[in-house]
Amino acid sequence: MPLNVEVLAKASNTARGLALDAIHKCSSGHLGLPLGAAEIGAVLYGHALVHNPAEPRWLNRDRFVLSAGHGSMFLYSWLHLSGYDLSLEELKNFRQLHSKTPGHPEFHETPGVEATTGPLGQGIANAVGMALAGQMAAARFNTAEHPIFDYHVVALAGDGCMQEGVALEAIAFAGHQKLDNLVLIYDSNDVTLDAMADKSQTDNTSARFKAIGWDVQTIDGHDLAAVAKAVAKAKKSKTGKPQLIIAKTIIGKGIAEVQGTPKGHGEGGAKFAEAARAGLGLPADQHFFVSEEVTAYFADHKKRLVRGFKKWGKTFAAWQAANPEKAALLAGAAQPVDTVELLAKIPAFALDAKLATRAAGKDVLQPIAAALPLFVSGSADLYGSTLNYIATDKDFEPANRAARNIRYGIREHAMAAINNGIAYDGLFRTSCATFLVFADYSRPSMRIAALAQLPVTYIYTHDSIGVGEDGPTHQPVETVSGLRVIPNLDVIRPADPEETAGAFAAAATRTNGPTLLALTRQAVPMLNDIPVQTRREGVLRGAYIAVKETEPLTHILLAAGSEVQLAIAAAKELGAGVRVVSVPSFERFNRQSAEYRAEVLPVDCRKRVAIEAGVTGLWHQYVGLDGKVIGIDRFGISAPAPTVYKELGITAAAVVAAARAL
Repeated sequence: MPLNVEVLAKASNTARGLALDAIHKCSSGHLGLPLGAAEIGAVLYGHALVHNPAEPRWLNRDRFVLSAGHGSMFLYSWLHLSGYDLSLEELKNFRQLHSKTPGHPEFHETPGVEATTGPLGQGIANAVGMALAGQMAAARFNTAEHPIFDYHVVALAGDGCMQEGVALEAIAFAGHQKLDNLVLIYDSNDVTLDAMADKSQTDNTSARFKAIGWDVQTIDGHDLAAVAKAVAKAKKSKTGKPQLIIAKTIIGKGIAEVQGTPKGHGEGGAKFAEAARAGLGLPADQHFFVSEEVTAYFADHKKRLVRGFKKWGKTFAAWQAANPEKAALLAGAAQPVDTVELLAKIPAFALDAKLATRAAGKDVLQPIAAALPLFVSGSADLYGSTLNYIATDKDFEPANRAARNIRYGIREHAMAAINNGIAYDGLFRTSCATFLVFADYSRPSMRIAALAQLPVTYIYTHDSIGVGEDGPTHQPVETVSGLRVIPNLDVIRPADPEETAGAFAAAATRTNGPTLLALTRQAVPMLNDIPVQTRREGVLRGAYIAVKETEPLTHILLAAGSEVQLAIAAAKELGAGVRVVSVPSFERFNRQSAEYRAEVLPVDCRKRVAIEAGVTGLWHQYVGLDGKVIGIDRFGISAPAPTVYKELGITAAAVVAAARAL
């Protein structure tokens, strides 16, 4: 379709007016990007993107990610004009309670929003993950006769996004992997929030991107024809490289008093809204104005998009008929997996096994990967230590897009954010791995995964002072508790190989949020006095009775992970009235019914001792004011692991002494 410059120019100013009115109405928001990038939005949503506003989750739609999420009115304006289920009334309720137009784009909240963005740079890495998922889907499902996956991922980012480390990590990964279905548009307006950009950057962006394997175009971001030409060239590129479009723009364009300055970034220009609206040719007496001409253009464009969608639907139907096995696999991706059924596919461990839970995880992962053929597993240059390589598969790379092992390099933050992108896309179950102490490098992305309810699995090993000789820099004494406080992140610290089986199954089948598995470097004994099913299903409930008292209950000992064995040893010395409770997951236990929680931790037994090789604070919710927590409220030390445990008082003898002192 030829580019309709005249109407799209009017649409650009219409979108500017909607942003001005919405931000002025609530006295809050960011005008700079919606006004400065309006022509980019007009070309994308009025001409270049392949999508269907009536089917926001169409499998083969182009994905658009607004990495600079503070400019959310840009996205909301174009979604409204395009015909998504986002009414003008919702634009008027921008940033108000329960509206579909929150301050930053939120996944699940607004039709057409592909990712929760706001923390700068995350969206770029999310887009990389979506592009990766697109490549994997095409390799796995396309046939020569029926290419059902050929979409592009387009991300819009500003100077702030481009300065963030997570973006640079993801950009390098994308270049190395030759993700040529990825288009990044850099809204280069030479302004950051606090100052002109030259106060904090002197990058030659074009040279840098070319050096790491990207194609680069530089254009006038206000020239509709130039934008359209650049996007078309990027989408048609056959170079095998991801595409960068550097679009030179004026931040806050249309507000003469602040445009091109840091004051144009936020809502500072809203007080000049009326004069700006007049300059844009918008009627003074009608706010949130959309002309009949613009409305008619986008209605017609939506019809064109729907025709394209229906044409694809015919190809898809033919593909289904010709490829029933592939079609069944694709259809199954959206179906929940029964956790108990998945557990049944994991063989029991030998009674005499003595494995690190990371090694047990290696054994558990293989039947899970076999049962879930769309499950993928990546690592930040640590497969040899985290042991999460799918043994029957190979490395994902340009020559093998269907493989399920992804080597992220030493890029923990981007790894987690890219996994979010894969999860947003929704087709593949994704997991990734590093050492637990480096969870802090990936924490911002893990937090977003929890917020956006993304079912990502983190296989994070070397979970405690059991790391031993590597010392305090690598002994994550505070990390497990620090992760447990993130809402909607399940943290599971299994005690032995059978609990590890339960942990992996719980993570692989969860649908409404991420799960972190904290696994040991050191070997732990099998807890054979506890039935296999009790250990596995106990993990699913978060806590369970590992050792039940045989005389009237006097004490309850609680522990997680490798310290459960210490609690069991202490119970044997303390006597038959002692109960041991394994607590692999606080979050899962706290979601259980009050009746179950009271059954495991009866309120009339207040003599309680908890032990874990980490900080103590969160355990007090279970031991109460009368109980005692044995832990490590300091950093670790460098020595062999048994020596560290003894030196820091994480022993069965310490549990016995604490229990007797109550």
